[in-house]
Amino acid sequence: MAAPAVRMFRRVEGLFCVYKPSGVHWKLVRDNIETKLLKGLNAAPSQPCPQEVRFLAQPGGDAEAPKGLTLSVASVPALSKHPLVTGPEFQYLQVGVGHRLDAFSSGVLVLAVGNGNKILNDLYRTRITRVHLVFHCLGSATDDFSHMGHVVERSTYGHITQDKLDRVLAMLQGANQKSLLMYSNVDMRSQEAYEMAVQGLLGPDGKSAPILTGLRCIRFEPPNFTIEVQCLNETQKYLRKVVHEIGLELRSTAVCKGVRRTRDGPFTLQDALTRHHWTASDIMQAIQQYKSSKKNKNYSRSKVKEPGLHPLEENTTDSQQNETNVEAVAAGRTE
Repeated sequence: MAAPAVRMFRRVEGLFCVYKPSGVHWKLVRDNIETKLLKGLNAAPSQPCPQEVRFLAQPGGDAEAPKGLTLSVASVPALSKHPLVTGPEFQYLQVGVGHRLDAFSSGVLVLAVGNGNKILNDLYRTRITRVHLVFHCLGSATDDFSHMGHVVERSTYGHITQDKLDRVLAMLQGANQKSLLMYSNVDMRSQEAYEMAVQGLLGPDGKSAPILTGLRCIRFEPPNFTIEVQCLNETQKYLRKVVHEIGLELRSTAVCKGVRRTRDGPFTLQDALTRHHWTASDIMQAIQQYKSSKKNKNYSRSKVKEPGLHPLEENTTDSQQNETNVEAVAAGRTE
């Protein structure tokens, strides 16, 4: 029978997410969680020390025995198996990190425990998108595109309106939409491309340049404004550079005041554990919730019967129509 710590570890294996605060390196977050998991696992009740049979000598007894000693059979603890000798049950725990966040960014950070690292790799091969809130400030430009960098230029921003900003965002999204179709390595005139677009599977094949699949302004209060960015293969440094390019398109300058990830694939801010909940019990509960939601999702998908899709005829008119439908469906998926 497995030890309680081992049974607890089997329940901890899987995926979960935490909220990484700004100003903290992701390695410190991982090490902190790994330490608390080890402490929680090793705090589980240990199995009783096994017994072994020994022949113990007792003084006195039969006087006719050699040297006046007698032997008796006794069951004593096997000290070689005692926890004080063997040490804690778990001394190392493999905790993996998904898409990382730099020290100045905050938001959802996905972690994996044990066999969950393999699930994490399989999850990221499905071209999942991430959503960030990028906070901007108009009127200045820095050498590293952030508000903490060295200011190299200042400009006015009174001529900027939300309509102008929305037009710039629509232009950037259209340019990235073409990149999404180009990196997918699928013939846009084929039935396969249409089916992949309908199912939301159309995306870059393997690694590609960062792609912004959706841009939306959710707050505009000059000089500050906030943009919601849906993207693939991005880095926080790239998002700060996009802020600078948006400022140039608006005939002004802009710097990034912060980046917050609100969604990483199926994980959202509502699923993220805050710092006060980085305990073994809370992490176990979060992993079990993700497993149950995944089971329910797979079960509901198996019950839905999709209507059959009839292949398109191979003529020029239908191929062009199919290509238009693919672009329309792919654009609709990103809104």
